[in-house]
Parts: sequence; C-alpha cells; structure tokens
Amino acid sequence: MTDSAKVRRHAERVRELVASVVRSQIKDPRLGMITITDARITADLRDATVFYTVLGDAAEQAGTAAALESAKGMLRSTVGKALGLRHSPTLTFVLDNVQDHVKHIDDLLAQARSADAEVQRIAARAEYAGEAQPYRVDEDTDVEDEESDDVPSVGGERR
Repeated sequence: MTDSAKVRRHAERVRELVASVVRSQIKDPRLGMITITDARITADLRDATVFYTVLGDAAEQAGTAAALESAKGMLRSTVGKALGLRHSPTLTFVLDNVQDHVKHIDDLLAQARSADAEVQRIAARAEYAGEAQPYRVDEDTDVEDEESDDVPSVGGERR
C-alpha cells in the first residue's frame, strides 16, 4: 500500500517539472500560450496525467497538443531523473477545458438570474387570493383575555 501524501507530493513535483521544462527547454513553434494546471499520478507511480490549458482557438490547441506529444520523451526523462524513481512515469497530456466549464457555469448563472428576476416581477404584482387577514379577529375577546391573565384561577373558576 502506498502513502497518499507521497503520491500527492510526486504529482505536484511532476506538475512543477513539466511546467518548468515547457517554459525553458521546449522551443517548438507549435507550442502556444500553455499553462500546466494539474498533474495526477497513479498509486504505483508509473503513470502520470498532466492537465494543461492553452490560450487560443482550436488550431492553437491542436498545435500545442502535437508539440507536447513530440516532446513527451524529453519530458519523461527529465521527470524520471528529478523524481529519482526506479521507473519513470509515463506521461499523458490532457487538455483541461476550464474555459468551457467557466463559460457553461456563467451561462447557467445568467439563466438563474433571469429566472429570479421573472419571479420577482411576478411577485411584485401579486395579490392575496382572499382577505389580507384570513383569520377572524374579535376585538372584544382580546381585551377580556388580557384582563383574565392577571387573576389566577382556582379549580377552573374565576375569583
């Protein structure tokens, strides 16, 4: 059984190493404005998944994916040497479509705001179905009840 803290440390180290190598050593012109967002590594430390985002359109994303695939060997050897493991983890690069999720959540929030505004508009012109005070209030009984509260009763009779 492996230590989960050790796996998390290795995953964070993989993320840092890949980001550093991508920034400083890869000179591929296809590589766009890339950000390494996360890395996850299996419990046996043999497979690592690296998540990244690319600023730009689909063509730039495809070019960056191709550049990462071509540099995968260099990245794997760098990561393996730095981690000092018996086996260098296999790297898999996955496009992290955070921007798509953010746009989708923003659209959902806008729909919720418009639905709330519609409910507020309908509620502003709403009226009671019956009277404003649906319960009968007898003013005479209220005064008598207040007076009887001061006098204690004995055996159910008033004094």
